[in-house]
Amino acid sequence: QVQLAESGGGSVQSGGSLRLSCAASGNTYSRYTMAWFRQAPGKEREGVAAIDRGGRINYADSVKGRFTISQDNAKNTLYLQMNSLKPEDTAMYYCAATPSPVSLHVSWYNYWGQGTQVTVSS
Repeated sequence: QVQLAESGGGSVQSGGSLRLSCAASGNTYSRYTMAWFRQAPGKEREGVAAIDRGGRINYADSVKGRFTISQDNAKNTLYLQMNSLKPEDTAMYYCAATPSPVSLHVSWYNYWGQGTQVTVSS
């Protein structure tokens, strides 16, 4: 099993940047595909970016060119660098893990963190 804990959320103005981190516990971290999801009030949870064990990456179209997902296997930590933030990026951001291949499908993910809030003001 994997336990996940996000950090790094906050409030920024439009055009600003934030870096989210997700600390994973469990010595099998490197076996999982990791991803970031987000959920805005009244909306469904959606995939933002995912990275698998081999470094293959998938981004949602809405964040391509602005967000970068990365991982440090030695530190069991997943990151999401978010640049050029927009008000529509406002949401609770969740870290998730799955033994499946890289995907942005919510239903493929077995393990979830508690989330960290990102608020972007115009």
